[in-house]
Amino acid sequence: MNITRAHSPWPVSLEAQQLHDQLIIGDWHSDSLLWDRDLLKEEGYGHVDFPRLVQGNVAVQVFTSVTKSPKGQNYQSNSQDAGDNITPLVMAQAWPIRTWGSLFERALYQVERLHDLELRAPGQIRIIKSQKDLNDVFVLRKKDINITGALMGMEGAHPLEGDIKNLDKLYDAGYRLVGLQHFFDNELGGSLHGKTGAGLTEFGKQVVKRALEKNMIIDVAHSSHQVVKEVLAIANKPIVLSHTGIHSHCETKRNIPDDLMQAIANNGGVVGIGYWSDVTCDDTPAGIVKTVRAAIQLMGADHVSLGSDYDGSVTTQFDTSELAALTHEMLAQGFSQNEIKKVMGENMLRVLRANLQ
Repeated sequence: MNITRAHSPWPVSLEAQQLHDQLIIGDWHSDSLLWDRDLLKEEGYGHVDFPRLVQGNVAVQVFTSVTKSPKGQNYQSNSQDAGDNITPLVMAQAWPIRTWGSLFERALYQVERLHDLELRAPGQIRIIKSQKDLNDVFVLRKKDINITGALMGMEGAHPLEGDIKNLDKLYDAGYRLVGLQHFFDNELGGSLHGKTGAGLTEFGKQVVKRALEKNMIIDVAHSSHQVVKEVLAIANKPIVLSHTGIHSHCETKRNIPDDLMQAIANNGGVVGIGYWSDVTCDDTPAGIVKTVRAAIQLMGADHVSLGSDYDGSVTTQFDTSELAALTHEMLAQGFSQNEIKKVMGENMLRVLRANLQ
């Protein structure tokens, strides 16, 4: 379900590789903790593991917990009452019984998995919960220590199960990014792919305000247009749309209208560009970089990031070890080094520092 298409090595010039090796690189979205793989081992399948993150020179990777996915999932319209694809998956993977019937426990288990990885490889992984953690990662990386910062987020806030206290519990467990919706309407409001197109519920407003108070990052990927508008009206810090494309460049419902993208930029936020064809209309490195250019033209170079959706049941043309191919294409397509630095990680770092304490 997380295929990298067979391909010859993507071209990477010496200039591109040398620049890539000096970049701060960050990715807003990977679902790798959902799958039964040891992320400390390099595998020949899937998109992300920590050895491949090192090969790709990734400094910060956001890992998101998927806890529910509707049967018949599509970009157009999904019912929140549809059967769940994740329940049989967690049972088949022999997750703890406590996760079989509880979305909260599924979210808790995935962050526990990340903590276990950090315990097993403390010199390779640092879970980012604070400004200090973030700064420590870069201090170590400047000493040529191959350490990756890992930040935990949730893809849809339905694991809160309608109880604001569960936000505090997941924060205490290590979560620092809150995606509000996934593929269906939930207790917080309407999904981009739901039935209603509704805005935030009262509970949704409560969660957004509480998350901001706790210096968590708000992610509106998969949120309805109205939810995005209402979050922007509340937010006093930059928000994120973690994994997407640009509607005027690739016209699909999955990509929200350009004016909403510009509103996110006006908030100081960033938009993460994905690597799969449904959002880019061309998932080659050249095609993704064309999407990045369209994003810069729409929002400005300060508001564009990377948001792969790796291991999110998508097919891509390269895995995280091959990210230098993007740097090569940016140079080939006339990007300045300043633009490349911002897109590859500096914009992400700015938003993290604006939110975390």
